[in-house]
Amino acid sequence: MTSWTPTLDGRNGPLYRVIADALADDIAGGALAIGARLPTHRDLAFRLGVTVGTVTRAYAEAEKRGLIGGEVGRGTFVQGQRPPAPPPMQQSWSAPATGGGPGPIDMTTIRPEHGVAIQALSAALSDLAASDRLASLLGYAPHAGLAPHRAAGSAWLERQHRVSVPPDSILMTTGAQNGIAVALSAVARPGDVILAERLTNIGAKTLAANQGYHLEGVAIDEHGIVPEAFDSACRRLGPKALYLVPTIHNPTGVVMPQARRAEIAVIARRYGVILIEDDVFGFMVPDAMPIQTIAPDITIYVTSLSKSVSAGLRIGYVVVPPDLRPRVEAAIRALQYSAPALPAEIASRWIQDGSADRIVETQRVEDLARQRLARSILPVETVYGHPAAQHVWLVLPEPWRREDFVAETRRRGVVVTGADAFTVGRASAPHAVRIGLCMPGTRDEAARGLRAIADSLEAPASAMLSIV
Repeated sequence: MTSWTPTLDGRNGPLYRVIADALADDIAGGALAIGARLPTHRDLAFRLGVTVGTVTRAYAEAEKRGLIGGEVGRGTFVQGQRPPAPPPMQQSWSAPATGGGPGPIDMTTIRPEHGVAIQALSAALSDLAASDRLASLLGYAPHAGLAPHRAAGSAWLERQHRVSVPPDSILMTTGAQNGIAVALSAVARPGDVILAERLTNIGAKTLAANQGYHLEGVAIDEHGIVPEAFDSACRRLGPKALYLVPTIHNPTGVVMPQARRAEIAVIARRYGVILIEDDVFGFMVPDAMPIQTIAPDITIYVTSLSKSVSAGLRIGYVVVPPDLRPRVEAAIRALQYSAPALPAEIASRWIQDGSADRIVETQRVEDLARQRLARSILPVETVYGHPAAQHVWLVLPEPWRREDFVAETRRRGVVVTGADAFTVGRASAPHAVRIGLCMPGTRDEAARGLRAIADSLEAPASAMLSIV
């Protein structure tokens, strides 16, 4: 491994880009030969006095330029320039569907990019096949997960979610949905009141209905949960917990400001309400500090790799206050016994060798590109949500009703999700739809779907068809 340490003096711009620029210059000037093995993320971070996350972003930027490449289990190597990427509108997000002809464009689902993950998986499986770890991965893991996997999770949460906790504070689950399930099971019983945003994740609604919790919606505005409404609900209903998605809310895409997060934590503490924070999209907003960092003693923090790295691995991480850990661990034992060790091993290897960070960087780039695409095609006054989100919240202009618009887009070959699917209880659902930007296999397919949606908005006659 080379002892390369870049000179950063006299360069301007974000620090990660400055490091990538210095790397490019040293390769061009011959200071770094093609094939040279670069320092690890942690080693270079120590030499430069920067965070590991900064070096990870710098290496991801350099890889995007074709300067370096990672090999699972071996490290990161200089490889010179690669041929330029295909034009954006033809760039593959994942393998497009095959069949006898074009089917509906599904824009209902939120999931991460697969291309880089497929390459990393192939390498990881080959590496595992040649290792002596296979036997240990085929048995039952401890309920909390194997210690090396929790350690990798700890590194990941600090790097991508700004949550700094020791490995012993982390419990492994099979994805965020399972994490939410064990969190609710630990703090509530059938019939207990659980609060959620008035519009909430469909998975939380499904869990509440399945387990018999009484789910009550709390009013939201452009900044998330309204503190006064939360306070009132706590006084009136005596809830056990509040489930919320403060960073890139599902479905509206709102990011709750830090001051609002602090207000929610104060109210929860006042009434003895546990916060169940779903942070699956936290990796997309680097300046959003989870509520867990404000109120770790009353927050069960849930995240996973399902939106950032791979939905199919089903790897989730739960951080719990010490006094709740036995109850949450007991819930894991009852609901799943333990998270499967084999996918957790793959995820941990990706986290350790930087593959997961490279997948995330690819995800960020694609999400931003698809958001730009959506905002260039759809009327700007109808589009809501964070510009880094994997979905947009489309507020329908009059005279459109959500059910008619969903039917109209389906008639035009595009499937979207109406606001009623996210509405808690019998509250009135807004006339809006969620559009998932990630599911179409290519940007070109996404653009076709978005143009069909835009054309639907311009067909007001269809909005009146259900009125007879």
